[in-house]
Amino acid sequence: MVRSIMMRCRECKRYTLSRDKCPYCGGVVETPHPPKASPDDRFLKYRFLMKILSDKVQVSDDVKRKILQDFSKQIKS
Repeated sequence: MVRSIMMRCRECKRYTLSRDKCPYCGGVVETPHPPKASPDDRFLKYRFLMKILSDKVQVSDDVKRKILQDFSKQIKS
């Protein structure tokens, strides 16, 4: 995984090269961009499952139940 050199402060939204804290306000810094998507991503189904479980992706209760059943079957086998 390639790490970003540029970081962005969560509080003041300024960009910096510092990795530990913002030199302007002392806030927490984070990578400003999400990782690149890949069609060969092995963990896509797990991230999607976590988004469904945390209600970031809205699906009906029936669909959620079926996804969880299918996932639990894959884990057991």
